[in-house]
Parts: sequence; structure tokens; C-alpha cells
Amino acid sequence: MYKKLLKSLKGYRLPAVITPLAVAFEVVLECIIPFITADLVTNIENGCGLSVIVRYGIILLVMAVASLAFGSIGGKTCSVASAGFAKNLRRDMFYGIQDYSFENIDKFSTSSLVTRLTTDVTNISFAFSMLIRIAVRAPFMLIFAFAMAFIMGGRMAWIFVILVPVLALGLIFVIRKTMPLFRRVFKKYDKLNESVQENVKAIRVVKAFVREGYENGKFRAASEDVQKDFTKAERILALNSPMMQLCLHVNMIFVLSFGSFLVVSTGGAALKVGQLSALLTYSFMILNSLMMISMIFVMLTLSIESVRRVAEVENEIPTLRSPENGIKTPEDGSVDFENVSFYYKNNDRVKVLKNIDLHIPSGATVGIIGSTGSSKSTLVQLICRLYDADTGSVKVGGRDVREYDLKGLRDSVAMVLQKNVLFSGTVKENLRWGNADATDEELREAARLAQADDFVMKLPEGYDTYIEQGGVNVSGGQKQRLCIARALLKKPKILILDDSTSAVDTHTDALIRKSMREYIPATTKIIIAQRTSSVEDADMIIVMDQGGISSIGTHGELMKENEIYREIYVSQNKAGVSDYE
Repeated sequence: MYKKLLKSLKGYRLPAVITPLAVAFEVVLECIIPFITADLVTNIENGCGLSVIVRYGIILLVMAVASLAFGSIGGKTCSVASAGFAKNLRRDMFYGIQDYSFENIDKFSTSSLVTRLTTDVTNISFAFSMLIRIAVRAPFMLIFAFAMAFIMGGRMAWIFVILVPVLALGLIFVIRKTMPLFRRVFKKYDKLNESVQENVKAIRVVKAFVREGYENGKFRAASEDVQKDFTKAERILALNSPMMQLCLHVNMIFVLSFGSFLVVSTGGAALKVGQLSALLTYSFMILNSLMMISMIFVMLTLSIESVRRVAEVENEIPTLRSPENGIKTPEDGSVDFENVSFYYKNNDRVKVLKNIDLHIPSGATVGIIGSTGSSKSTLVQLICRLYDADTGSVKVGGRDVREYDLKGLRDSVAMVLQKNVLFSGTVKENLRWGNADATDEELREAARLAQADDFVMKLPEGYDTYIEQGGVNVSGGQKQRLCIARALLKKPKILILDDSTSAVDTHTDALIRKSMREYIPATTKIIIAQRTSSVEDADMIIVMDQGGISSIGTHGELMKENEIYREIYVSQNKAGVSDYE
């Protein structure tokens, strides 16, 4: 798990190596300074001259400056390495998510992925910076200070050996108690983010139904749940400080009282004043190192769960991959379903599509209609391999879709989804998602065909008008028309409109269909609709019911032969069916 994440350190390995080396030199110098200071105090006691004091002063100054320099280098390289590591880690995660299939994405909620890309990566970055700096400084300081304490204080240094196990036991207790809490709290973070994201995204609906109070209560409950677990964890973590302070004060009392007794009682024979001063300094260094180690353990305890969550995203293997030397482009827009069945993996293997046999010739206009939940959208998602069929095969241009290079297949299929999405940027930038090299005239032509040019030209800056995230500054019908224009710019072999004209009036809907017939006559056009008027003039209409195909035919044939289609038509048009009987 850690090895996988450390691959994201590429490009920042040098500063990551320099940091612990610089810190090691800094620690060595810091530990030598009290030793030299003690020697200076002893020389002053013995009546040394000014020249000796100046010489010691210069040595101490040089060592202090050198220690400061190494510390500054370590701090700078640590910042570069940890920030770079976080940047690469987020990039690798984001790029990995781009390769996910819908099946992979279904395993993670959007809010969870956002938390992992932000909070979890920040935790890991902070823990990494501590590992390459403080986690090196603290043990080095502990070891060197221990060694120097024994050199300077002899038997008195054993007090540190007694205190360390006490602190170690305390740390083990803290870690064992807080680890489950942190594991639980991150899952609750996901729920909190989900509440925020859902509320902000649907703020118009919330206000329309005056549900602010309900949403506030839901957010408050999620927030208090996170607070409760974090408070409990922080209460346990707070035990670190008093434990350290207790050990520090016990150490000071022992060193000062017993050390002073030795200095006075032996007249400096067993312990000199300089040695006592150095011993006190080393005791502070040792206990400070232990405090830093406890901080490291706390941060690592917090970050282990973040590492696991990030590793889950990194280790997720896309379920859909391009075959080696896959076919780049379909020969035509024909589509064939041969005994296709499909189920969503998180749906207890309940079949969503059942034994679908369907043959659509290239260039045909096909309508798909059926009740809500009849799996119309699922059917067309198999064409461009957003999912793979579980049994049977889906063919495009006479070849199984699994034989195609994914990019080549999806470049040949333009899909306007049920939930239309526009990105933050200008109208031009949004349209060029369909064709990055499209000229301004081509953009306008596609917009005219999608009946979008008129309203775009009325916008404050026309095609240079900025579209807010999610397209919130345009209406639902305008958004749909822009998405259709974007799809037309691809000039695909297959165009799929998944209920993409539901927000436009029937006249505009008819004009859009007419434009598609004239502009892309060779393109296979598959139109999923709720209105029969949207598919009446199709070459063939597929009626779906409970994941299967109920009937296939023209409008006239289905009115005579298919009860489902006839009921939909009558309910929408309030007309009799005598002409078709």
C-alpha cells in the first residue's frame, strides 16, 4: 500500500532524501553544543583567560550558524517534497478516476472521492513531511542526547531509561483507543460532504419546497456525528501532553535535586556545574524528542486510515480496458444486440436487461420508449461501453464493442445524457468538447441545427458568454440544446439522445429532429423519449418493458399491435385509436 503511494514521489525524491540528511547534521550539531558549553563552564571555573572564552565563543557561534543553515535547508526541502508529493498523489488519483468505468465509479460515492482527493491527501502530505523531517529529527535527537547524557552524567542518565517505557505504554494506549475512532470518522466525513454537495447542487429544489429546515437538521446531525467522534479522539490524544509534562517535571526534579547534591557534597569531584547544566539541556532534548515522537504517532494514527482510503482509489482496477491493437473506428453505425443480458454489480445480480435481440441498420433513426425503470438508458450505455454486457454481445459496425479501442469507439458515438452537463467556461469552450478544432462558423452551424443559435446570440457576450458551473445561468431547455449542438460537432457514426429534448417544446423538438435528418443522414440516430411525438417519424420504434423488448415497429404498426405504446400515446394525446384499429 505504501509502496504504491510512494510512486507519486517521482520528481521530488532528491529533496525527500536531502531533508533527513540535513536534519541529521542539524541534530548532531545541536547535541554537541551543550557538551562544548559544559567544557567552557568548567574552564571558566578553573580560571581560564579571555582568549579561551573567545575561542569557545567562536566555535559555538559557528556551530549554531551551521545548525541553523542545516535546519533551514531541511525545512525548505521538506516543504518542496511534501507539497510535490501531494500534488502528484492528487494528479495520479484524478487521472486514475478518469479511466474508471461506470462500474468502478459506482463503488465510490462522489462525496467520498472528493474527500479522498482533498482531506485524505492533505493528511498524508502532512504525515509525509513529519516522516522525512520530525521522524528523523526526534529519534536522532533521542539517541544522541541519550549518549551525551550518559557521557556527561553517568548514573544519573538512567532516569531517562526509566521514563521512556512509561511514555511508550501511554502512547500504545492512545493509539489503540484512537485508531478505530479515526477509521469511523472518515466514513462520517463522506456523509457530511455528501449532505453538503447534495444540498448545494439541489438548492433550487430545496428552496422551492421550503425544506431549508430539514436540510439544516440533516447537516447538523451529520456534523455533530463527526464532532462527537473527533471530540472523543481528541480527549484521548490530549492525554499525551500531561504525560509528557509529568515526565518532564519528574526528570527536572530528579536531575536538579540529585545533581545539585552531588555537586555540593563532592565539591565538583563527582559532577561539575557545567556537567549539571549540560545534563539539564540533554534532559530537555530527550523529553522534547519523546514529545515529537508522540506527535508523529498521533499523526500517523490519523493518516493510516487516509492512506488506506487513497490506496483503495489507486488500487482500483478499471473493469473496462481497451484490447491490445484494438480497432480504431467502426466501419459504419450499425448496432446489433445478440441475446444480451446485464445486471448492476451492486444490485444483487438482479437482471436489468434480459435477453435483448436487436438489429439497427446504419443510418436509421430509432426511437426507444417505455415506462420509467424499463432500462432504456442502460440499453444505450452498452453501445459505447460505459458498461459491458454480462451475457451475449453488443456489436457496432459488425464487430463486438470489446474489440474496439475505447477512445476510438467513444469518439464514434456521441451521447447526450439524461442529465445534461455543462462545464464552467464560455459557450464556445463547452461546444468544443465535441470538436476541439471546430471553427467559429462550425460552432454556429451546430448551434443552429440544435435550435440554440438564436438564444446564444441574445446572451450578453454571445458565444463568449461565460457558463457557470453546471450551467446554472441557462435554462433546462437551453442547456439541452447546447448539449445536442456539442454532440453534433463530433459528426459521429452513432448519435444517442437519452431523453435530451424533454425540456424543449414539441415544435423545437421537431425542428431538431429535422436538422439531424438533413445534417447527418448517414449517422445512426437513437432517440430515447417519454413523448411519442419525439419518435413518431422514426424508422423503427422499440418499446421496452421491465428490461426486455416488448415490441418493435413503426408508429402505425405499434398503435395497432402494442398495448403499451397505444396506452402511452392515448394518455399523451387524449385521442382515440380508431384510425389504427
